[in-house]
Amino acid sequence: MPSPTHCAPRVAVLADSDTRWKWGALTARRLHPDARLDGYLLRGRATPTVRQLGEVGAHADSLREIRGVDFVREADRSRCDVLVLACVGGAVQAMVHGLAHAWRTDRRRPVLVTGYVGVVYEKLADGLLLRHGADVVLANSRHDADRFRAVYRGVGASDDSVVECALPFLGGAPHRAPDAPRTVVFAAQPSVPESREARTYLLRRAVEHARRHPDREVLIKLRSRPGEHTTHIEELPYQKLAARHPGGLPANCRLVYGNMGEVLDRTDLMVTVSSTAALESLHRGIPTAVLTDLGIREALGNHHFLGSGCLASWDELDAGHRPEPDPQWLARQGVARGRGAPPGRSPGEYERAFDAARDRVAELAAADQLPPPAPYYTPRTAPGYLPGILARYGLDPHGAPLAGFVDAPQEAGGLRQLARDTVREAARGAYRHGVQRVAPAIRRWGQL
Repeated sequence: MPSPTHCAPRVAVLADSDTRWKWGALTARRLHPDARLDGYLLRGRATPTVRQLGEVGAHADSLREIRGVDFVREADRSRCDVLVLACVGGAVQAMVHGLAHAWRTDRRRPVLVTGYVGVVYEKLADGLLLRHGADVVLANSRHDADRFRAVYRGVGASDDSVVECALPFLGGAPHRAPDAPRTVVFAAQPSVPESREARTYLLRRAVEHARRHPDREVLIKLRSRPGEHTTHIEELPYQKLAARHPGGLPANCRLVYGNMGEVLDRTDLMVTVSSTAALESLHRGIPTAVLTDLGIREALGNHHFLGSGCLASWDELDAGHRPEPDPQWLARQGVARGRGAPPGRSPGEYERAFDAARDRVAELAAADQLPPPAPYYTPRTAPGYLPGILARYGLDPHGAPLAGFVDAPQEAGGLRQLARDTVREAARGAYRHGVQRVAPAIRRWGQL
């Protein structure tokens, strides 16, 4: 609950993966650049490691790991003005219901903000309706804002919460194009494509590009190290595929980690299937190719780039093609190519992209009283769906903590202590081994 006496605003961010922490923390800074930022990492499958947090580069004044049910129980003691829910849709819905129950007698409460970490190419209705009930649902572009409002109107829910902004991590120096690319980056994704054959194919083509162009450095940018999880499960890490690649990788092709912004500082050609990294690259004016080799399919997410001018194959890239993006498409996606001004946009527009969201949040935070959160999903509208979602986070169908979860003891200590907790890290590694290796094998056996 907000404190009526403190002067500096306080923002809290609840996140459940490394990329969502990055989005949430940077969004909080965009909304309140000078606020105190308290971070909470939702305990679960994709809780980021200390290494992942350091690579993301989004910092907080305090940071701790917590269960969802305990976050709700402590809500009356969290003195913040704005709470950014940077989580998967089910977690957002659970927290909205849980916090609504916890704050049911409070006159004042924090402003609830949520959104998406990047390109929204799947589960649009499902994800949006699970986020309904937050005071502000951020849309990363004009394109997304139109789609979000249409979904809410389509079910008769209020769309007043939708506010257009932009991805908070776009930036960096504009690209200065050389005569020919010197550094080519293939931005790998944890879950796209899924099959071993498709992932092996993409690795092989990146290696072949390096061999065809010995004057170029080909970097395969990976999201996580083996055993770590990100927003999506990676069942077939490229590290393992690369270790088995015939003949190994050539000297001018290697696997890299690190902050995407730092990798883009030296990129002359970005190649991906459908990663949000494409938007980061386009924002800087870097030639960007969205691969068509595996088809243009909703399952891959590259259909999102229809009309972008960026669709291309490895064959075309091998032959020297450099995609030229469509300015109008960029404008609708909230991207300012080279930080310049595409047609219909003015210089510096990206820097002003958060003005509307900042004003909306400030207006809500200044209100004497906010109405209780009113999500579309309730025990009446979704009696066969909502209870299961809430139960996964230790809440009953009305948002109250379940006794079994409440009675389970919390693990003591914060994130720094967890980094030294070898027992827990071993357990987490065993769980991830089961997800990455054992579960896929069982699914394959079941198909025989």
